[in-house]
Amino acid sequence: MNAKDMNVDLAQLRSQSMTGIPHPQKFESLAHERVHRKRMLAAGFRLFSKFGFDEGVAGHITARDPEFTDCFWVNPYGIHFSQIRVSNLVLVSHTGELVEGTRSCNDAAFAIHSRIHTARPDVVAAAHSHSVYGKAWSTLGRELDPLTQDACTFYQDHAVYDDYAGIVFDTDEGDRIAAALGPRKAVILRNHGLLTVGQSVEAAVWWYITMERTCQAQLLAEAAGTPKPIAHEFAKLTHDQFGSDFAGWMQFQPLWDRIFKEQPDLVD
Repeated sequence: MNAKDMNVDLAQLRSQSMTGIPHPQKFESLAHERVHRKRMLAAGFRLFSKFGFDEGVAGHITARDPEFTDCFWVNPYGIHFSQIRVSNLVLVSHTGELVEGTRSCNDAAFAIHSRIHTARPDVVAAAHSHSVYGKAWSTLGRELDPLTQDACTFYQDHAVYDDYAGIVFDTDEGDRIAAALGPRKAVILRNHGLLTVGQSVEAAVWWYITMERTCQAQLLAEAAGTPKPIAHEFAKLTHDQFGSDFAGWMQFQPLWDRIFKEQPDLVD
């Protein structure tokens, strides 16, 4: 189903609580929820391009279909992130069948994301790209330290996949990546880059953006001297305060407002 076939009022993309704070909306149907997820997915690609996370044909963000939960929406192979619209997205099953669309997805996207979506029924979306600071940090084979308030988002909530065996075309390696991720929100793929997940497209995209910046901050701090980490007690407290999936969803909202205002064609 194409988003433009649905009569969804863009003004209703976010609902407001009585206090004026946005909250995830309730959907009238699975079809309406599908449209929303695809719009957020297209917005995610446009934001990745805007932030410089594109690298040729590398990188992918996926969103589980709300009705056909053994399938996910993903970018078609070879279309630049800056050009992706809702109508470009393709639907792929966990067994590799192209269910909807005319263009196949990146083989690595299938090998990694199909296994993560299978292993984690709670995950709606997963994001991965070859952004500069994530790639640089991944070569160290280390978890991020709680050096800043933002870094605490990932405190005891990310892992390292400590292996590299070439481009991921094998679903067996996808299974190993999913196992390394476990119940967490992110995994650092050694010598490769970052991967984040969320219970919404919005959260998964935001976790990726802020994790990339966290890698940048730690690389800069270590280049300048010897950083002083936040103590465990306060790092854990800070994670609990704003490391939830709702917090990730909320942080995405100004980015959606920005990218939709600048590039409204993304919902076509």
